Amino acid sequence: MKNQKKTKIKMTKMARREEVAGYLFLLPNMIGFFIFTLVPVVWGLLLSLTNYDGFSEAAFVGLANFKKLFHDDYFYTSLRNNIYYSIVSVTLTLLFGLLLAVLLQQKLKGSEVFKTIFFFPQLTSSVAFGVIFMALFRGEGPVNSVLTILGMANPPKWLTSTAWSMTTITIVSIIKNMGYYMVLFLSGLQSVSEELYEAASLDGAGPWKKFKSITLPLLSPTTFLCTVMCIINSFKVFDLVNIMTDGGPGRSSNVLVYRIYQEAFQNYKFGYASAYAVVLFVLVFIVTMIQFQGQKKWVNY
Repeated sequence: MKNQKKTKIKMTKMARREEVAGYLFLLPNMIGFFIFTLVPVVWGLLLSLTNYDGFSEAAFVGLANFKKLFHDDYFYTSLRNNIYYSIVSVTLTLLFGLLLAVLLQQKLKGSEVFKTIFFFPQLTSSVAFGVIFMALFRGEGPVNSVLTILGMANPPKWLTSTAWSMTTITIVSIIKNMGYYMVLFLSGLQSVSEELYEAASLDGAGPWKKFKSITLPLLSPTTFLCTVMCIINSFKVFDLVNIMTDGGPGRSSNVLVYRIYQEAFQNYKFGYASAYAVVLFVLVFIVTMIQFQGQKKWVNY
């Protein structure tokens, strides 16, 4: 009995030490979360209730910034642009990423080279990438030169037309990001057992039947992860807008994060910009929660 009690005491001490060690390992991450995430979020929320301009002392204005925001045409324009960008870029980025992953999973000759080529834009600075595509899409640039050769009399004014500026940014974003999601889909495909495909082949299933009945259902957890990440990132788009169009021409390519930047660092309305940020946070949070509720119906774990 005494030996059993001693063993229990030793186990309890070991368990406590392991628990303390676990918390110590978590501590740096928790400190980083507190300093770089929680504090800025709380500070932004408090700032949204003031008229702080960066120079004079902040004065409490209650919900005035939010009332102004919901009567601001610029907010709704930026929101519409952001929704358009999110729907198109998320859909096509994930679609192309999945198609590339499925094709390159076939272990064709040179597939490793193509994986590197398609992933390389993700490693490139957004500034450099935006500058390169500004040159490609300029009025008399290579893209329009090719379209003219193919017989198009009046090629689009990609960056200077209100009808095309947002679409151009969306195209560039898809090209830049699809390689990243290709890699995620490839990792998901590698977890699918080859035996399932072999059994389906014996039953006479063709490529499309295998893809629809095996690949898509078993890839649903990866698809869900990619969808959540891609949607959140689509609401954070800033760099390409800043580099390529500066939100113009007019308001045609302005989005929510870029509008926050303008209000804060061009108009020096930090309180109003914080109200924008709070609304954006709530919007992304709601969309994310809807996704987590919806995934119960189609994700197979």
